[in-house]
Amino acid sequence: MEPLLAIRDLHTEFHTGAGVVRAVDGVSWTVDPGETVAIVGESGSGKSVTALSVLRLIPDPPGRITAGQVWFGGRDLMLLSPEAMREVRGGAIGMVFQEPMTSLNPVLTIGRQITETLEQHRGMDRPAAYQRAVELLVLVGIADGARRLKQYPHQLSGGMRQRVMIAIALACEPKLIIADEPTTALDVTIQAQILELMKALTRRLGVALVIITHNLGVVARYANRVNVMYAGRIVESGAAADIYHRPLHPYTMALLRSVPRLDRPRQARLDPVEGQPPDLTRLDAGCAFRPRCRFAVEICATARPALEAATPGSGPGTTAGHLAACFRSHEIGAAGAAA
Repeated sequence: MEPLLAIRDLHTEFHTGAGVVRAVDGVSWTVDPGETVAIVGESGSGKSVTALSVLRLIPDPPGRITAGQVWFGGRDLMLLSPEAMREVRGGAIGMVFQEPMTSLNPVLTIGRQITETLEQHRGMDRPAAYQRAVELLVLVGIADGARRLKQYPHQLSGGMRQRVMIAIALACEPKLIIADEPTTALDVTIQAQILELMKALTRRLGVALVIITHNLGVVARYANRVNVMYAGRIVESGAAADIYHRPLHPYTMALLRSVPRLDRPRQARLDPVEGQPPDLTRLDAGCAFRPRCRFAVEICATARPALEAATPGSGPGTTAGHLAACFRSHEIGAAGAAA
């Protein structure tokens, strides 16, 4: 089966006063039709920049996509004209941005922000677009849609604004939705509601979903596959079950161990990820995670490990397609499986 989205060797950089920041440094991954893929990592790891690069929304200057291909629907999005790219955004690919209060226009009604998308991409007249907007609000769980369409973003709660963002993303029946931290700034109960809503809608409508998050609980429950990013690169990739039960990269293992778990004693202390994320303007030839890694050896200081298939014995039950960028993935996989 051909992937719906295929990113190949993508490079995005920003030119700053401190130097060149390689925010996305040779990233490659795919999304199959109807699949949910999670992109996980700390703030500054390159998750959001990757998503914005796919849609060619990187501000220029200071940012620039310097290399790579993004194949979607048989076309390389990097080669499309600005007009053709505008048809892809909101039409074939929907985007749920990180903060709905800043992503929604504060001076336009909710109704106008939904109908604008329908008029632009589907050529609907105003009455037809308005009726479709009411249906979309019902679809995402907002009651009394006709009244809500007349309201402005500040009149809605955080959870309702996020539902409106999802409605806008779904308006033109896209094949793919990219959700960038869709539960940021929401309380735990609303987070669960939003995530359940997105998963239910993707199953019902057959839409593929990319979730960008630092919340590993989201990954465990909703993702089919996971890409773990660090310093602009993917350091581990595989099925969600493999990532959770048999991590092969020390960064993935550290992320998992830093999460509170109910199966541990109440007195047990969290095991935090030591150190700070790297300065992307000062990366050397070695592994970027080396200063924070308890498994680092001499070769880690002089070479960057490639993202390669898991070695035999990297943990019981490791499946094909599990990749890691670590010289010691075999030992780490055994330790992760034991843990």
